[in-house]
Amino acid sequence: MRPPEAKPLALAIIGAGWAGMAAAVEAVQAGHAVTVFEATRQTGGRARALPGVVCNGQAVDLDNGQHILIGAYTETLRLMRRVGVPIEQALHSLPMTLRFADGNGLRLPNLPAPFNTLVGLLTAVGWQWQDKAGLLRAVLGWQWRGFDCASGLSVAELCHGLTPRVMAELIEPLCVSALNTPSPRASASVFLRVLGDALFGVAGGSRLLLPRVDLGTLFPQAAARWLVQRGGAIRLGSRVKRLVQQDEHWQIEGQVFDNVILATAALQAVRLLDDLTPSLPGAIAEPVRHWSDMSRALKFEAITTVYAWAPQARLSQPMLALRSQAGSNAPAQFVFDRGQLGGPAGLLAFVVSASQGEHQSLQQQVLQQAQAQLGLHLQAVQTVVEKRATFACTPGLQRPPVRIGPGLFACGDYVAGPYPATLEGAVRSAIAAVKDM
Repeated sequence: MRPPEAKPLALAIIGAGWAGMAAAVEAVQAGHAVTVFEATRQTGGRARALPGVVCNGQAVDLDNGQHILIGAYTETLRLMRRVGVPIEQALHSLPMTLRFADGNGLRLPNLPAPFNTLVGLLTAVGWQWQDKAGLLRAVLGWQWRGFDCASGLSVAELCHGLTPRVMAELIEPLCVSALNTPSPRASASVFLRVLGDALFGVAGGSRLLLPRVDLGTLFPQAAARWLVQRGGAIRLGSRVKRLVQQDEHWQIEGQVFDNVILATAALQAVRLLDDLTPSLPGAIAEPVRHWSDMSRALKFEAITTVYAWAPQARLSQPMLALRSQAGSNAPAQFVFDRGQLGGPAGLLAFVVSASQGEHQSLQQQVLQQAQAQLGLHLQAVQTVVEKRATFACTPGLQRPPVRIGPGLFACGDYVAGPYPATLEGAVRSAIAAVKDM
């Protein structure tokens, strides 16, 4: 970390996704001169807007994957407010709800934490007293231990004493939505950290915040305007193919910078570093090579979002949980009513976390699931498969650090930090990168 009296830096940020734009905002706020390089013609990275057309011919802004925020995403919400995003208009806030179409499931009441959690568990619809008592004991035990556990423990192992209903209707949906990794392979320590912040750690942390605008509008575009208004630069359609080190500085496309933050996906960062490493002195090349090896070792999970439409389709609430089983004709875990969230009436978004299978098969399975569980006959609008959506958040996983080498840093949802591959994880890594310069 630099001393407060140090002079401002010329900083290059490669990548204008959520992590890159968060780093840019944080760096400009700290007084640095920032230039953002982005290979595509739009900001947002994987969490960006996509043009689409509903089956009635109406144009609509979709997202490259349906995302949600929660009240515990304190750093994301702080930066959104800083760049002028009207939170109350942009996000639909409602209590933590994991209800199914038949009305069964969990809903936390509007009470202060932890009373909302305790009352919500005790009043879960369709659960027997054994389900509630077992979960209550487990949650109180996790709280007693500070929502901490051995790093090598899986979520399934952590929850082995819970009933099948609680596992199927609460733990599995929460785990796969937060970590995008099924519970037998998911890190219990990361799961507990998110659960602790959401249910007990932050006032209002459990509230669901559903975007009413597309993901590009929600933060990256506002951040880009804020950046330019304060003298920063953003160069869209400018793919950085090579980094060059000159003494203690870095050169990108003829410009000289003091520091560089790689805010790309892990694979793109590794490619840049592989080209750079042979030209570096041995003492610097070694940590850079180690960072690349850690990033290369990451495994990834896919997320599929199926957008479907029917003229009269409307859910009982903006988001419903779905009964899901991997490898079956019911792959989706959640469905969102985009018509209740500022989109066209009748448009639904089905999310298949940790998805497996090819595009057409998943789309057909989701349409069958909608008919079976929601009683809706829908037409497919668009299906988005993000094959490397998130890293697999497995027990004991070693994630690459923020610092790559002298003057060279990384941020992104895969970089080491307390959160899984979420928008909050990306934003927190960006803040950490700027603080570490």
